Amino acid sequence: MTESAAFFDLDRTLLLGASGPTLSKALRHHGLLPGDPIPGEGIAFKIFDIFGENLPSILLTRQGVRGAKGWPVDKVHDAAIDLAPTLAGLIEPFARITIDEHKAAGRKVVLATTTPYQLVKPFADIVGFDDVLATRYRVGDDDAFDGTIDGEFVWSQGKARSVNVWARANMVDLDQSYAYSDSFFDIPMLSNVGNPVAVNPDPRLFAYAKARGWEVSWFNAPPGVPKPIGLEPQRAMAMLAREELFPWIDMRICGAENLPESGAAILASNHRSYLDPLVVSFLSNQRGRPARFLAKKEVTDAPVVGQLATALGAIRVDRGSGSETPMLEAARALQGGELIAVFPQGTIPRGHQFFDPVLKGRYGAVRLALSTGTPLVPVGIWGTEKAWPRSSRVPYLLNLADPPKVDIVVGEPFFPEEDVEVATADLMERISDLLPEQARRPRSPSDAELALTFPPGHVPSDAD
Repeated sequence: MTESAAFFDLDRTLLLGASGPTLSKALRHHGLLPGDPIPGEGIAFKIFDIFGENLPSILLTRQGVRGAKGWPVDKVHDAAIDLAPTLAGLIEPFARITIDEHKAAGRKVVLATTTPYQLVKPFADIVGFDDVLATRYRVGDDDAFDGTIDGEFVWSQGKARSVNVWARANMVDLDQSYAYSDSFFDIPMLSNVGNPVAVNPDPRLFAYAKARGWEVSWFNAPPGVPKPIGLEPQRAMAMLAREELFPWIDMRICGAENLPESGAAILASNHRSYLDPLVVSFLSNQRGRPARFLAKKEVTDAPVVGQLATALGAIRVDRGSGSETPMLEAARALQGGELIAVFPQGTIPRGHQFFDPVLKGRYGAVRLALSTGTPLVPVGIWGTEKAWPRSSRVPYLLNLADPPKVDIVVGEPFFPEEDVEVATADLMERISDLLPEQARRPRSPSDAELALTFPPGHVPSDAD
């Protein structure tokens, strides 16, 4: 056995919730179900979406085969063809990326679901699955379902057996294979492979996966971002993104409408204070979007703070290693339609550089935009250094009587030209144009002003 494969569950794994509402709508449209939903149908689907698979829902699924007795196969096929594009459109962004990555690695990708084979096969074909392991409804001599199951009921142990049989028939090594599911009842399938992944896991699978050391992931958030109750930390923090909760600064946002409400984009801002990431997060959350930051390893590796930064979606950057991993992770997030935030200056300028009206940037933001075909959104920040200068370990939280004004100005998105050096200079000029006039005038700072631009205890003797 030399090949490997990746097996994917459907409901609450590839899709955020249940496929049932979409399937039911298509079946009703083709006259296979009564015109009106049965009482409690919507509630049942909602419970499934929130809590995952349960025994009552599986019992209803088993009974579904009897309810399908007499359905003409050709009508079922027509319904399946119609619903396939809609169902494919519901796949979570990072699920598609994961499927593509497995295919690029030469693995077969297989859909493993309890949902009837005849209903999901066209969907699987559109998505690009190599095969489908699903419950098959037996077809009678009259070319209609006869109310029984043909073979395995592909659920729990039945799904695990189906995977085993398929693997032997296709010369696939399960120890080198992957499996993805949300359900506690799919533990048999997950245990069969060398690389099990609990995706959007129900509470019992989450606990089991943590105890076994299995990977836990969500296909609607970048890798490493936890969502233990279905809500990632930055989304939770977005609920607190209210100006009245920041009485020690007076934030003023201009041009927020230039930040796309959906789709991939790269926020590129100047850097003046440790407060800047919070300000950019506040901006993105005003548009209902979390931002993923490229963060120096000094931040992501720090105790407690580093874990928090990673949970908030930070991407670790070790500038001294020359590794392309951060850019690849950022590109993957952009493929998933995420918002990436970067500070092209790399760090807060020190000394006289802090007061230089000409902003100088590294090439990473432009290279990332060019490699992914993603627009850059310039952001100008001014005044954060008054609330949290580099010389202070903590922000000035007691400026309640006269809080410093912090201006955040968002420019129009643009696609950079191919010349990286020219495009980076253009980006920094666009950011500079968003800053107040005083930021673009050369001046000689005082010794006290220079001292504020250095970390505590790091002011050089020749700072002037």
